[in-house]
Amino acid sequence: MEIRIGGDFMAIIGIDLGTSNSAAAVLRGGRPVIIPSAEGISIGGKAFPSYVALTADGQVLVGEPARRQATSNPEGTASAFKRKMGKRENYRLRDKDYSPEQLSAFLLQKIKRDAEAFLGEPVEKAVVTVPAYFDDNQRAATKDACRIAGLEVVRLVNEPTAASLAYGLDRLGQELRIVVIDLGGGTLDVTIMEFGKGVFEVKATSGDTQLGGTDMNQRIYEHLAERFQMSTGVDVRNDRKAAARLIEAAENAKIELTTSVTTHLSLPYLAAVNGEPRHLELDLNRTELERLVRPVIERCRGPVEQALHDAGITPKDVDRVVFVGGPTRMPVVRSFFEDMFGRKAEMGVDPMECVAAGAAIQAGVLAGEVGGIVLVDVTPLTLGVETLGGIATPLIARNTPIPVKRTETFTTAADMQTSVTSTCSRANGRWRAITPAWASSIWTVCRRRRAAFPRSR
Repeated sequence: MEIRIGGDFMAIIGIDLGTSNSAAAVLRGGRPVIIPSAEGISIGGKAFPSYVALTADGQVLVGEPARRQATSNPEGTASAFKRKMGKRENYRLRDKDYSPEQLSAFLLQKIKRDAEAFLGEPVEKAVVTVPAYFDDNQRAATKDACRIAGLEVVRLVNEPTAASLAYGLDRLGQELRIVVIDLGGGTLDVTIMEFGKGVFEVKATSGDTQLGGTDMNQRIYEHLAERFQMSTGVDVRNDRKAAARLIEAAENAKIELTTSVTTHLSLPYLAAVNGEPRHLELDLNRTELERLVRPVIERCRGPVEQALHDAGITPKDVDRVVFVGGPTRMPVVRSFFEDMFGRKAEMGVDPMECVAAGAAIQAGVLAGEVGGIVLVDVTPLTLGVETLGGIATPLIARNTPIPVKRTETFTTAADMQTSVTSTCSRANGRWRAITPAWASSIWTVCRRRRAAFPRSR
């Protein structure tokens, strides 16, 4: 398999815009290189925390500086806003409203500045990754955030697809069927992919845009809050600053128990009773942590089984299991998926960096810097047209290779009807579970006739 590298190209960077952490990469000498954050290594390694803060004096903080002050400035700090992309919900930071797209734009502006400092040249274009199960509204919102940040989106790539590119770059001579488990801070994607001779073909994808490490953090936080209340009588969940400190402690405990079997949590002056301080001092072990997060992990089973069913294979037909996302470093998460597939997961890919790296590879392909790689993706949701009575006619089934084109003939429902409204909708496999309409059009009936005679395609 020959891969062509060469030429002088204006850099197109690859961006992993994550719920908990974000990262960017660029192709150098045919290899993806993670663009360093101006603040250096953070809790997410070379990735930086997806935090945005507005201080009392009006200063905007992004990344690690925003995360560090989150507990002392909860009313001015936002995180995990990727979960709200494409929805009409705002975050209020110090009496100012920000949409998820605006907050994401702050992250993207930081990435743009870091990339320009690293490369020594302007950066105007990017390949940006999104969860495979993002719908059209969420994808459009991601593009809007990039536009606000001054970046042109050359292409949106599904996160597990990007990860498979990073994994397969050194294995182009092999023919493999892999499953990519992308469990991030806020979303889960499961993708079945086959690759060989430079062709990367997605066979099926499934997921949940409201499932990730953030849900684990919440369960740990609730447990810690209940233990503190039992010992002190104080419910810190009613105190914004105390709750922010405890949420941070919950996440840190989860991370520490990935490599340790026990951890000690110490939060002095967490609350006060009649002017007397109350401190949190307790131990948490890995067994207890795993019990707490197990219900969240079990929710991953359905999307995995759905992806296997849609691909028409069994776990035994999978050659490799590839993990993406910080939570997949947890032993309980790894063993859950390894037990499902009856094999150990691959260790040759960094779960925190591979999505950005894969986006950079795709950027290189689009820029003509890399040749010999073909990517075939699918539509994750069924697309169709809503007709009379709210009944939907599916046109493009989920997991259909894209690009794709389908036509269907529709007619009027009433005599002498003058116009027809055509509404496009999506579904996740159970076609009755229709998501909000993402496009609509009105066609005028040129000649009034009895019902079912006028036709439109």
